[in-house]
Amino acid sequence: MSDIDLALRGNIVLTDRIIEDGYVAVSGGKVAAVGTGTPPSARESQDFRGQWIIPGVIDGQVHSGSQANHEGIGMCSRAAAAGGVTVMVDMPYDEPEPVTNSTLFNEKVATVQRDAHVDVALYATITVENGLDAIPGLVDAGACAFKFSTFEANPTRFPRVGDDTIFEAFRRLAPSGLLCGVHNQDQEMTRRNIARLVEAGDTGPDAFGRAHTPLIENLATARIYEIGAETGARAHAVHVSTSRGFEIANMYKRAGYKASIESCVQYLMLNQEEHVPRFGAKVKHYPPIRPKAETELLWSHIAAGHCDFVSSDHVSWGLEKKSDPNIFKNTSGGPGIETLLPAFWTGCEEHGISPTMVVKQLCEGPAKAFLLADKGRLEAGADADIVVLEPGRFPFDPSKSLSAVKWSSFEGREFTVRVAATYVRGALAWDGSAIRNNAGDGRFLRPAA
Repeated sequence: MSDIDLALRGNIVLTDRIIEDGYVAVSGGKVAAVGTGTPPSARESQDFRGQWIIPGVIDGQVHSGSQANHEGIGMCSRAAAAGGVTVMVDMPYDEPEPVTNSTLFNEKVATVQRDAHVDVALYATITVENGLDAIPGLVDAGACAFKFSTFEANPTRFPRVGDDTIFEAFRRLAPSGLLCGVHNQDQEMTRRNIARLVEAGDTGPDAFGRAHTPLIENLATARIYEIGAETGARAHAVHVSTSRGFEIANMYKRAGYKASIESCVQYLMLNQEEHVPRFGAKVKHYPPIRPKAETELLWSHIAAGHCDFVSSDHVSWGLEKKSDPNIFKNTSGGPGIETLLPAFWTGCEEHGISPTMVVKQLCEGPAKAFLLADKGRLEAGADADIVVLEPGRFPFDPSKSLSAVKWSSFEGREFTVRVAATYVRGALAWDGSAIRNNAGDGRFLRPAA
């Protein structure tokens, strides 16, 4: 009897090439072989010729717990599987209490082990006061990265951490080799701009973009990298929405510093002129959705390979948090874990960028960033996290979402692929219409030593 458990046949997309009419063979939850032509005999064979086969996506920025008793790891991981995401990297800013010590971290690990349908890696953070001493325990517990913010979105759940504390945290984290991600927003300029607009009664949806100028983002981005340069830490700017942000990152990279940069699919696929008038507060993100000219500049950085990875920044806010006529009273962010892959694939196709870039940005890039050694690639010995994409024309319908909400800023957007199957370590998690695995089949992932 064959020692191959599963063989999938189709067009295999790797980081450096596409194998037309190729195959992926799976044994014991690992990739056994990738080749061309007729696949080896297997206990189960699936013929996906004419469809795309890629590594499972790693969404490097997910907020499953931002709203208490709403979505959580379990429901979010079901939506992830439906979107071709086989690894969620979940942020620490949970409600009511962020993940700031090893006890809270281990409790979240237990939730992953009980509820997750896909694999999960976890960020940690620190408290504003006296939080630095918790760092070693969080590293030992298995945090894949640490998150800090230069802006206070919420005094308890999402506080501002001062530059001096960020410096000391970076210094202590540098020997671990873990990513130090920072929400890049200048607080003083943000608050002054908002106060001025509110006083003038200028609080419509378009006011958010004018309050959050590119300079507010770019100044904070530069500070992040300079602190990284001083400490030797892996300084990482999350959700960069400006071309200047990439120029700043490239300057530090060329100088040899451990700088990395991430953008989100909404900054590539949505624009101020079209989507802000249409969707209003639903497209309130931080940073704001930028003008179309800026989004096209971002695509030039994607094409040039300047981005380390692209994420969703998924958070399933209920519409009650997105319905105030004063844009500044609505929460920032929106659902996106199901649309990350089809939206980014579609955008690459529309910009003449090879599908290999999808694998670089959504699979290989985040695997490297978070030190997930067995993820993000279709190679012998890697985990058999595999996604099958059916080509076609597929308008997105959020009413069918598996997340906690049934709305999306991508409502009605026509994508050029849909997720036909998702395999997590060789086991079918999503068959194109329904979840096929069980809660607890996902695993907690520790970063490689």
